[in-house]
Formats: sequence, structure tokens, C-alpha cells
Amino acid sequence: MSGTGSTEPHGAAAPDDTGQVLVAGVGNVFLQDDGFGVETVRRLSARMPELPPGVELMDVGIRGVHLAYRLLEGYRTLVLVDLVGRGGTPGTLYTIDVGPEPPAERPAPGPLDTHAMDPATVLALLHDLHAGAGGTLPDEVYVIGCEPGATDEGMGLTPPVAAVVDAAADLVLDLVRRDSAVPQRG
Repeated sequence: MSGTGSTEPHGAAAPDDTGQVLVAGVGNVFLQDDGFGVETVRRLSARMPELPPGVELMDVGIRGVHLAYRLLEGYRTLVLVDLVGRGGTPGTLYTIDVGPEPPAERPAPGPLDTHAMDPATVLALLHDLHAGAGGTLPDEVYVIGCEPGATDEGMGLTPPVAAVVDAAADLVLDLVRRDSAVPQRG
């Protein structure tokens, strides 16, 4: 993950209990389609009245470590918005239910590159931080992903990815509305 932009959450409530939902856009806006997550969250911020109470938006950009620490503050649900390369046609959208368990594949041990953290690395770090420092892990983790067209240096999304940003925002809205309608685990 990498990118630029505000790290301040945008939303209706502070993350001080476990009934919150965090929608995090990750990626580097200087690497073409890697800015997909950031752009999707930016578009969602223009649709704030459509978000249920308790949903926060966060432009994570390249600050995966910041996201991991923020999650320890107590969110019931995490929705990551990022590129997902599965060999599909550029612009293909995916909704992935990651679940609350740590990822099966963990990054190799070594120095932590805070500017190159994919969602699996962030989730692995989150579980490591939780084991060492406590905090509350999300009960539910989803990824709204998009198949990239190009991630070379350069500003702006490629046309196939730019064309699906609003559809990705709709997927996020459907997910958080469904999530807010389900009774919370106690």
C-alpha cells in the first residue's frame, strides 16, 4: 500500500467502541491504478449522507502501519479498498470476506517496509500488534478490490479502473448498510 492524503478519519463517530465500521482506502496515487482505494474513499466522502451512522472513511494511502494501530482502537468491521491482482480483466471488482482470523500467508520476516504494505501485510501486522499490545480486533474484515490495469509511475487511474470507481463505492455502501442492519455480536 502506498499513497498520499489525509489520515484523518471522516465520519460520524469517534472510534471509541467496537460498534464502528472503518472503510480504509489504501494505495499510492503516484502509481496509476494503485490509487484506486484512495480515489474510491474520496468519492465516498462526497456521499457521506448515504453512509449509516458509525461508519468512518480513512484515506490510508501508504500508511499501513498507521492503519494497523488505528484498528487496535476498536472497530467491529474493517472494509479495505485496494487493488487485488487475480489475473482478471482490468477493472474487475471483487468483494472478499477475509474474516477475523490472521492471514494464512504471512510476509517473510525482515525489515518492515511501511510504504509497500498490501492488505495481507497490514492484517498480519494487526494480529502481531494485538498479540503484543492488546486492543480490539475487528470481528469482520472485507476487501473491496479491483483488478489493476497498470501500476507504473504516473498520476491517474487507467480508463478501465477509473470506470469502476463509482461501482466500487456502491459495493462499499451495500456492505456497510448490510453490516449496520445486522445485530452486533456481544
